[in-house]
Amino acid sequence: MKNIQQAIRDLASKKNAVILAHYYQRAEIQDVADFIGDSLALAQKAAQTNADILVMCGVHFMAETAKILCPNKKVLIPDPTAGCSLADSCKAEDLAAWKKQHPDYQVVSYVNTSAAVKALTDVVVTSSNALKIVNHLPKDAKILFGPDQNLGAYINSVTGRNMELWNGCCHVHSRFSVEALLNLKQQYPNAKVLAHPECKQIILNLADVIGSTQAILNYVRQHPEEKDFIVVTESGILHEMRKACPEANLIPVPPEMTEGVGCSCNECEYMRQNTLEKLYECLLNESNEVIVPEEVAEKAVKPIQKMLDWSK
Repeated sequence: MKNIQQAIRDLASKKNAVILAHYYQRAEIQDVADFIGDSLALAQKAAQTNADILVMCGVHFMAETAKILCPNKKVLIPDPTAGCSLADSCKAEDLAAWKKQHPDYQVVSYVNTSAAVKALTDVVVTSSNALKIVNHLPKDAKILFGPDQNLGAYINSVTGRNMELWNGCCHVHSRFSVEALLNLKQQYPNAKVLAHPECKQIILNLADVIGSTQAILNYVRQHPEEKDFIVVTESGILHEMRKACPEANLIPVPPEMTEGVGCSCNECEYMRQNTLEKLYECLLNESNEVIVPEEVAEKAVKPIQKMLDWSK
């Protein structure tokens, strides 16, 4: 493994390439990346880098976002078929029809969407900044929020708004086992429950801390006096958490015992499609380039840039 990791680093240096990896990537990919982060941080890094090539180790919409923000850079993805159940639940034509039914509404779209959906959006949000961005809009603003209904419902509950919500969810965050979480809380009565806002409300009701992957990581870093943490998000974040806080006892919540999903950790199979071998090949051959049509990119960059400006 070290040989291929070194080969990737050598190629990246030779080609002036930056490797960006989401927290949900395989541990070995996180270890070889120049930068690791959540969706907001990766978008910000893509906008700031001076590299000639960006390799997005994540899912396809993340690579599209990087390309939209860096139209003059070559953006690659190790596995171009690495999609997202949430993004796939909201097609551009369906969003356009929804907008037509609500002509006075502003569209707030989660970053987990295609470039074509972003092009129909007024402002993009991530789990890190969704509350801040929504609160930036007038209290009486009429809002269509999509595609994650769990995140939208959480924002409604915290802000008192009544946003109309798209009927979509993250297949990973929606399948956490409530029974397992309750059992873990009994087993570790002093543990803090850290949950991602894409989880169902019944899970969030049991959480001590609700936040993005970055916020969850930050909480563990900032509370060394705590010993036990029950983590309710995609298990890829555990790698960085263990590196940052080796003394912490990190307890992942398993998914519900449905067909094909019986492991102790809840993993996104799309994020795990990227491998070191695929990363090496795409960087070596500069293959799997992500292209966003210019007319789409010109529209999609505006709500993304608005998000970045409002996040400062």
